[in-house]
Amino acid sequence: MSEILSKINSSDDVKKLNITELKALALDIRKFLIENVSKCGGHLSSNLGTVELTLALHKVFDFERDKIVWDVGHQSYTHKILTGRRDRFNTLRQKGGLSGFPKTEESSTDAFNTGHSSTSVSAALGFAKAFELNHSDARAVAVIGDGALTGGMAYEALNHSGSSKTPLIVILNDNGMSIAENVGGLSKHLDKMRVDARYISLKVKIKDALNYLPFVGDFFGNLAHRSKRLLKKVLLQKKLFENMGLEYLGPINGHDIKDVVTVLEYAKTLNRPVIIHVITQKGKGYAPSENDPATFHGVSAFDPDTGLAESTNCISYSKVFSDKIVNLAEKNDKIVCITAAMPQGTGLLEFAKKFPNRFFDVGIAEQHAVTFSAALAKMDFIPIFAVYSTFLQRGYDQLLHDVALQNLHTIFSIDRAGASGNDGETHQGIYDLSYLSHIPNMTVLAPACGEELDNMLAFAINECTGPVAIRYPKGCASNDVAFLGPVKFGKGTILKKGTDILLVAIGSSVQDSLVAAELLEKECISATVMNARFLKPFDEELFLDLAKDCKLVATIEDNVGIGGLASVVSELYDGKILKFAFPDMPLEQGTTNEQKKFAGIDGKSIADRIKKILNGN
Repeated sequence: MSEILSKINSSDDVKKLNITELKALALDIRKFLIENVSKCGGHLSSNLGTVELTLALHKVFDFERDKIVWDVGHQSYTHKILTGRRDRFNTLRQKGGLSGFPKTEESSTDAFNTGHSSTSVSAALGFAKAFELNHSDARAVAVIGDGALTGGMAYEALNHSGSSKTPLIVILNDNGMSIAENVGGLSKHLDKMRVDARYISLKVKIKDALNYLPFVGDFFGNLAHRSKRLLKKVLLQKKLFENMGLEYLGPINGHDIKDVVTVLEYAKTLNRPVIIHVITQKGKGYAPSENDPATFHGVSAFDPDTGLAESTNCISYSKVFSDKIVNLAEKNDKIVCITAAMPQGTGLLEFAKKFPNRFFDVGIAEQHAVTFSAALAKMDFIPIFAVYSTFLQRGYDQLLHDVALQNLHTIFSIDRAGASGNDGETHQGIYDLSYLSHIPNMTVLAPACGEELDNMLAFAINECTGPVAIRYPKGCASNDVAFLGPVKFGKGTILKKGTDILLVAIGSSVQDSLVAAELLEKECISATVMNARFLKPFDEELFLDLAKDCKLVATIEDNVGIGGLASVVSELYDGKILKFAFPDMPLEQGTTNEQKKFAGIDGKSIADRIKKILNGN
């Protein structure tokens, strides 16, 4: 660690540095980030791209008093390093360690917990309004990426900001990407917006000079400002943000600390909502990340010298989905695929390559993606919206109102369902069974292995007529489960027949149930394992037949216990039900195995609990 970095523990330490020292610190921070993220994984590209911006923000503001809201939050690593958490960086995203996102429990300088896109301006405006009501001159700052501006919530907040006239600073971090390359008209609009930072610097100097003139300084300063605004409106096209009522400054080079500091200091003096357009390069300073920022958006451990990730021989559920969808689309030209800025993460790159006219990346706009899919279905296409579980939550109203009530044949391929690991509370997919189970006309499936996912996709496309949700976990698609028969509507299967207890499981929890059954067998406890396959419609006939002669019925699911499999079974069965599910509380970061063990839904924990109950303990 460099001497300068070792002395930085707070914003006060940053404020003591001159521009030359800040540039040196930026280089040190990049080295530090690459070294640490290569060991424990995390979001690299976005953080490398915001080092200078973050240093400038800490140079100008006091975030013990001022408030900063990081949109999504995965670009806040430098902020954490500057605020006393550097020595804990080796615990990043590990159980009990530093979060990969802002977390108010970690530091008072983390103003707001964020993990989803397009939320920062709303939260920052709330802080700004509170400052105004409290007669405080503290400032609220939102840092939002250009990719996040495809989310409608951002415009709701910007529109409110402009009309409220409340002092607010919005930093538009424009790197031309969300995770995948940005798409749409807004991205093209931003490309055209240009005002040199030197103009801002000159304006500050003129204003300062005028203010030194006795009696007339303020008058001429305000007159010059009004004249400039009038001239700009007459001679230049009205810009998107100014039409909303925000003062627009930029774009400026986000890697030039001096320019960024100059503009931030000027914005701080304005008593109105301001948006500062900052141009940055995602992955800045590390060649592998600069060349492939999408891959290095979120990475597991990798070799920092080569940028190559640790090798794995497993076939992921995302890969199974990818291969099957391409295969099905070759036979059916009505299949179209939609992503919300995540073609790589959801396994749609190959589909996009082979069928570019049938692939739609709508940007970070899950609500729009759902309704867009609904209209395609209305025109007899078969839309497949591939999305992470945690992000589909954002389209709940559209799922119900636009898809389900019209009973449209729209397929939701829900990746990262269940425990999703080290990204922490905001990214866990443990709620989808609950919010999907009560939506009318919705068919809900979960595969226990890769082969089942393959078959469920074919079933959803070829045999269903209404909305279908197939949810599957992050990671390797195990094929250890003996696959029994084709997928039939609303029918489960028996994977193991026993005499003492019935284990009813769905999705990835089927694997845990089989492990539990094997452990119980060693204790002379015989278990039946039912793979439900369908949460909705649930196979009532098979369940009731299996349950009638058992001493105990247990449900196992990688979902919260409220509204999921346990709730469905409870409506059918009057006897005692032992429920294994995630508790009704936020699920903290860790490996998926650690998270399952914490909830007591791994195979060993299931077996131990059942054994104690049957033994009367």
